Amino acid sequence: MTEHAPALARAATDARAFALANCIRALAIDGVEAAKSGHPGAPMGMAEAATMLWTRHMKFDAARPDWPDRDRFVLSNGHGSMLLYALLHLTGFEDMPIEELRNFRQWGARTAGHPEYGHAAGVDITTGPLGQGLAGAVGMCMAEAHLAARFGREVVDHRAWVFCGDGCLMEGISQEAISLAGHLKLDRLCVLYDDNGISIDGATDKAFTEDTTGRFEAAGWQVIACDGHDVAALDDAITRAKAETVRPTLIRMRTVIGLGSPNRAGTAASHGAPLGAEERALVRQALDWANEDFSVPAELLAEWRAAGARGAAEREAWEARLAALPAERRAEFERRIAGEMPDGFDAAVARARESLFAEPQKVATRKASQIALETLAEACPEMIGGSADLTGSNLTRVKAVDSDFQADSPEGRYVSWGVREFGMAAAMNGMSVHGGVIPYGGTFLVFSDYARNAIRLSALMGVGTIHVMTHDSIGLGEDGPTHQPVEHLISLRAIPGLTVFRPADAVEALECWELAIRSRRAPSLLALSRQAVPQLRGAGEENLSARGAYVIRQFGESRDVTLIATGTEVALAVEAAEALHAKGHGVAVVSMPSWELFDAQAPDYRAEVLGTAPRIAVEAASKLGWTRYVASEEDVIGMDGFGASAPAEVLYEKFGITGDAIVARAAALIGAAS
Repeated sequence: MTEHAPALARAATDARAFALANCIRALAIDGVEAAKSGHPGAPMGMAEAATMLWTRHMKFDAARPDWPDRDRFVLSNGHGSMLLYALLHLTGFEDMPIEELRNFRQWGARTAGHPEYGHAAGVDITTGPLGQGLAGAVGMCMAEAHLAARFGREVVDHRAWVFCGDGCLMEGISQEAISLAGHLKLDRLCVLYDDNGISIDGATDKAFTEDTTGRFEAAGWQVIACDGHDVAALDDAITRAKAETVRPTLIRMRTVIGLGSPNRAGTAASHGAPLGAEERALVRQALDWANEDFSVPAELLAEWRAAGARGAAEREAWEARLAALPAERRAEFERRIAGEMPDGFDAAVARARESLFAEPQKVATRKASQIALETLAEACPEMIGGSADLTGSNLTRVKAVDSDFQADSPEGRYVSWGVREFGMAAAMNGMSVHGGVIPYGGTFLVFSDYARNAIRLSALMGVGTIHVMTHDSIGLGEDGPTHQPVEHLISLRAIPGLTVFRPADAVEALECWELAIRSRRAPSLLALSRQAVPQLRGAGEENLSARGAYVIRQFGESRDVTLIATGTEVALAVEAAEALHAKGHGVAVVSMPSWELFDAQAPDYRAEVLGTAPRIAVEAASKLGWTRYVASEEDVIGMDGFGASAPAEVLYEKFGITGDAIVARAAALIGAAS
């Protein structure tokens, strides 16, 4: 509270900038008040920084919000979303009229409680879970550096600006992102840190007393400290950040949360609740703001709109430079930005299929994935791969992406993410929304828990990240239950919009990869085995995995039982079916590489595949969820608990995931049905 009056006086030193910043404050307060919920404090405290950045430094054109060479803006402290919505309205983004601000947090409005990618132009990435915006911006800058190295600075020359708060820096993912950005020397990344000393529970020194400057400097960042309400100091800090050529920059801004509120500024009371009518009136008095709700003076709005149009000349100059590129390079750049498949991709897939049919592969599906990647990564040059320090296990590195993405070689296509599963997944989201690249990254399936929230955000945004998750069951063996995923498949299948693939053999692995690469508006996850499996599929041109499930074997003309399996257990189901058929039973074996794709098929197709006979599901994972396809969990050959440390074949035997167990359950069901 004691800092409020002098901070307000410093902010008012530049009268014009103060007036422009007060437009943000007023609209943010009005939006939160109308919604009866929200976070006014951050927009009020960061208004000067936003004004300086958006009116003087950030490269954008409000009339062309999808301009590929625009700067990206990431509000990592997404609870302060009214700051962004106010900026978009003030600078003239067409789909952010004042009505959207009036409907803040209401049904059908673009102005969601936290910024949501795809809801409104100018929202470059979904933020909400703290720290992920910062990590996503790292991915944006990686994509920018890669494309600049590939196509030239004349057409790829932009920055990512991040607003973040104390909460973002407390979250563990921030350290993963900060460390990686410093290592990669992402000089186009600038983070403006709202260092206001307040969180929901009160003063941050209850839980957060580290040397933030030292932390960033140790990670290889430039750190600039300034008064977050002194517009001249902010202008100088941003200018210095833009001049830096070898390091990312943190601008550590000392601010007062809720600046302008006589009774709540500098306290947690301004963080996450409306100010109320009485306090709002006092704010208006303190700011000398006499306008009606949701309105700003015409002359100030005109100045904001001019800022929104300021980048038009830069955009037009960029368009001229793009047009002047050699035709082949220009066409490739435009193809990648548009998200179109490259010429020859279909033919490459066809050749890879023919090769598998000519020489069947008995390999682990992680190896089958690598075999598929050898062809697909070469045919799709925008693919950028990597692994969270498990390359030799994930088998994500192939000849086409054998060049390292590093600070001195951003043209490289293989990222060594280090042991940063969460940071990897979140940065991949940033790469995807940036455009021009298709990121894929590998780790063990059991570590999807570390990355889960970023995977969830990719599904929420509808972007085509690809997660390569190997060691997909107790079949990984001796590493034991800490590394053996059991509940992970069902937990991932529970995420709306995520396509989970568990291929049964080399052909399905190729098919699943093809589907993942083509899926530009939904993320994919491939669960892949350590242990070898036979190639079960015969020749054919159709991508049967695209149907989610299909009959891979039919024994006999009729069905007495249907065995449904995924991944490595499909081969086990085929062996059991052969034994059952030898006893005179008709058996269909259904391979189900993707629940999500199967559930999206027409009812007639699903009924045809599943049949009317009793059904058994086989998967070396949790039984939960399988009752959508079988009558009860008694009909699931799977796991009821965690695994153990032992060779894979011993584990399958001890946990009852065997051909004999399938045959015994099938015999019981056939007997009951007869």
